[in-house]
Amino acid sequence: MDHSLPRPAQTSQLRMFLLLGAVVAAWFGLYNLIQPLANWITYSFLHLQAGSHLGDSVAFFLYDVPKILLLLSGMIFLISIIRTFFSPERTRALLGGKREGVGNVLASLLGIVTPFCSCSAVPLFIGFIESGIPLGVTFSFLIAAPTINEVAIVMLFGLFGWKVAGLYIVSGLIIAVIAGMVIGRMHLERYVEDFVWQLQAAGGVEGEKLTWKDRILRAWDSVKEIVGKVWLYVIVGIAIGAAIHGYVPESALVGIMGKQAWWSVPAAVLVGVPLYSNAAGVIPIVSALMEKGASLGTVLAFMMSVVGLSLPETIILRRVLKPQLIAVFIGTVAVAIIITGYLFNLIL
Repeated sequence: MDHSLPRPAQTSQLRMFLLLGAVVAAWFGLYNLIQPLANWITYSFLHLQAGSHLGDSVAFFLYDVPKILLLLSGMIFLISIIRTFFSPERTRALLGGKREGVGNVLASLLGIVTPFCSCSAVPLFIGFIESGIPLGVTFSFLIAAPTINEVAIVMLFGLFGWKVAGLYIVSGLIIAVIAGMVIGRMHLERYVEDFVWQLQAAGGVEGEKLTWKDRILRAWDSVKEIVGKVWLYVIVGIAIGAAIHGYVPESALVGIMGKQAWWSVPAAVLVGVPLYSNAAGVIPIVSALMEKGASLGTVLAFMMSVVGLSLPETIILRRVLKPQLIAVFIGTVAVAIIITGYLFNLIL
């Protein structure tokens, strides 16, 4: 006999799953209607000419806005469900005691599905150090979490297919692992603020037990919260992408961001590092740049530098890292991204 849930709770949970199934079916139905609806509005309702600058830009905008918002909502929901199984305490327990190399790989993999933002960077960093996790392993986690962005993964998959999305994941993992190992080998613990080392390691706290109804409700709350914060970035990014798609000459972008311009990769990273945005705002621009002939390695280097070296998160980390370690962190990741960009341009 199942004593895990009383019968009213089981009934409520069943209703939740049925409602979720209906929402998923509606999601797929809407997703398949986006392209024909965007074309109908652009060319039949607004009577814009197919192939014109304005017509192409409007069609691009009307297609990409709902498409990316739907992809964004679906991915946030799925990742939020996964994240309910990874509390900070459990993450620290999984990473604790791991040797260099193995610890860096595991930390990088955990970084993909573990939340990372300006509000969580400092307590996560302190918690990892308190738990005895090596500094290099900690940095592999901190690099992977924003760089291998789940929003970027699903949007790259939707726009370019699984090969590009897979290359993005693999290159991000390699950057996180190697950069973390390099920082670890440099023995830079003296550049962590003193108060971090003075903190007593807190005992592990068992995460709360959640039902599937709790997990679904939390995931829905995450969708509302995150989409509510980034929808404007999505629209602005797509508007820029639409303008590039419709009006910017292909030859101009190829000259600046093509494979022949050897300086394009470091230039893209230098532009991306101080630029504050997120994957939702950057991916539409990446899509438009690539459609105009920009090289994949260059635009991915730009995107990785924007989402992986966020200026606000770096400022927050200054609370626990001295300027020397901040500089090593930014420099190591930037060099790794530049090398990755050149490799992508070389092999693709």
